[in-house]
Amino acid sequence: QVQLVESGGGQVQPGGSLRLSCVASGMIFNIGDFDWYRQPPGNQRELVGTITSGGATGYRSSVKGRFTISRDNAKNTVYLQMNSLKPEDTAVYFCKTGVSGAGYWGQGTQVTVSS
Repeated sequence: QVQLVESGGGQVQPGGSLRLSCVASGMIFNIGDFDWYRQPPGNQRELVGTITSGGATGYRSSVKGRFTISRDNAKNTVYLQMNSLKPEDTAVYFCKTGVSGAGYWGQGTQVTVSS
């Protein structure tokens, strides 16, 4: 059974940084593509960015230059480094992957950007 567990969320002041982690189990990690999503309060879930099995990344325009996705295949972990955080980045952040046509989500981790 594929499981994804996110961690690293918390409350931070505007301009601050956080690094989220997503640990995967039950899958061959190094061939998986991973997405980070977020769901702001009262809004729909939105794609933040993606990292492929080869390490290529892509981001939504509002986070480009501030967020970086990386992976450590030895640790079965995907990271989301978030810098220059803004109040509008407040959301529950989820990681997602797909295996054999099925999508798997973590439980999410709350990020709150507030002074």
